[in-house]
Amino acid sequence: MALKVYGAARTRTVRTLWMMGELGMPYEHVPITTQDGANLKPDFVALNPTGRVPAIDDGGFVLSESMAINLYLAKTYGGALYPATPQGEARAWQWSFWAVTEIDKTIIDWALHSSVLPEAERDPKRARTARLEMERPLHTLDQTLARVPWLVEDRFTVADLNAASVMYRALWMDLDDKPHARDWLHRCWDRPAARAARTMRE
Repeated sequence: MALKVYGAARTRTVRTLWMMGELGMPYEHVPITTQDGANLKPDFVALNPTGRVPAIDDGGFVLSESMAINLYLAKTYGGALYPATPQGEARAWQWSFWAVTEIDKTIIDWALHSSVLPEAERDPKRARTARLEMERPLHTLDQTLARVPWLVEDRFTVADLNAASVMYRALWMDLDDKPHARDWLHRCWDRPAARAARTMRE
C-alpha cells in the first residue's frame, strides 16, 4: 500500500510533497484543505487527532508535523538525503528547528503585509518589522553558507529542504546583501522535485 500524504499543496504540506519528489517513491496525495474544515471531519480526526496537515500514513504509522515527517521520511527512505553521522543528524535537526523558530512565523507576517493580503489590508509597518526581525537569523544563515555549499555535510540533505521550504517567500525578498543565503535558496528551489512541488502549490 502506497504511503499517503494528507494536506493541500498550498499548506505546509508542500515541503512533504517536495520530500516525496526527492525520494522518487510512489505515494497517494489526499489534498485535504483547512479552509473548508475538511481537516476537522471525523474520518480525518480519527486518523490524526490533531486535525493538522500535513500528515502521513505509512502502512498504519501515522505522523503529523511537517518537520518530523520529513526527518522520518529522509531517515527511513532517503539514503543520502539523511546525514550519515550522529553529528550530521543533529545538525539537520538544528537547522529544521531553526527554520521553524527563527523564520517561519516572521516570514509569513512579512509576506502577508508586503504582498499577499489585499493592499487595503496590509500594514507596511508590520512588514518592515518582520523584515528587521529576520535580519539576524538570515545573517547567521549567510555566514554559514559562506563556508560550505550546503547546511550539513557536503551535499543537499533534509536540512536544506526543510529550511528552504520554510523560506519559500524569501525567493521574492531582496537578499543581495546576503549572497550566499540567496544563492543557496535558489539552488534548493531549482531542484526538479522542488519545482514540481511549487507547481502543485501555485
